[in-house]
Amino acid sequence: MGTVDNLRVLHLVTAREVFFDQQIETLEEKGVDCTVCVVPGAEQIDGDMASRRGVKEYLQFFPRVRRELRRGEYDLIHANYGLTAPYAITQFRLPVVLTLWGSDVVGFDGLVTKACAWRCDAITVRSEEMRKLLGRDAHILPSGIDLERFRPIDQRTAREHVGWDLEGTHVLFPYSPEYERKNFPLAERVVERAETELGQQVSLQTISGVPHEAVVYYMNAADVLMLTSDHEGSPNTVKEAMACNLPVVSTAVGDVRERLDGVSPSRIGTSEKQLVDGLIEVIRADNRSNGRDAVRKVSWDRIGDRILELYQSVL
Repeated sequence: MGTVDNLRVLHLVTAREVFFDQQIETLEEKGVDCTVCVVPGAEQIDGDMASRRGVKEYLQFFPRVRRELRRGEYDLIHANYGLTAPYAITQFRLPVVLTLWGSDVVGFDGLVTKACAWRCDAITVRSEEMRKLLGRDAHILPSGIDLERFRPIDQRTAREHVGWDLEGTHVLFPYSPEYERKNFPLAERVVERAETELGQQVSLQTISGVPHEAVVYYMNAADVLMLTSDHEGSPNTVKEAMACNLPVVSTAVGDVRERLDGVSPSRIGTSEKQLVDGLIEVIRADNRSNGRDAVRKVSWDRIGDRILELYQSVL
């Protein structure tokens, strides 16, 4: 599609996640005039942003959104994460696009999302799993991947950069162990069992508080990415690993099965034993994957074009 001119969009969001900022950057490069309105207090918090906002912050968000709507002239509202939907649908002048991230289709957040979804002109979800949980029609649109930032780098160079042992096998769990929804205890058990069966040391590495631009070095320093989440939408870490040709062993969450279709070596497990077997198989293969070729179809440039098509469909 390329670019558009003079399209003005108000984005409502719970927090400035990296993938959200990349979405905004992509849309602006394509000619969209984007204004971002963030839930108060959310800008500097890591992790599962939406679930950590309190009632006070969400009450403060309503007048902030109303002021912005009075101040600016917009063509549509793009609500990002289900808890921003109530603020988008309380006006009746502009069309509303709602983008769901993953955890906003379950639990309390899911109840809010489903109560508001009927008033939105278009909805996007990250995976078929999310669409089923939402229980209504929606466009499947994963978040994109920056192929310029995430790229293959010589493994020895990457290990020297991050300070890991140059020898041995390194499995990357790309989150803080305290991030409960990512299920670090399961990753620990899987690596310990694989280590025992292989009869060799396997180092489980974690990262937190690392600048996003530095994550590429950890991806290239590792031999395998381990994802053990209980629930995901379209996990960016899997796509980032694929862009670096890093093999992935993951639970069957979100769109991971679709993303890893045809990618080798990589494995999906629906049980702890399957994860252990998959990790052993990938470690024994001792190869980088063909993930970069597979992940090109969800580059930010292509995802940006699909968002523009969606905008034009509701205007």
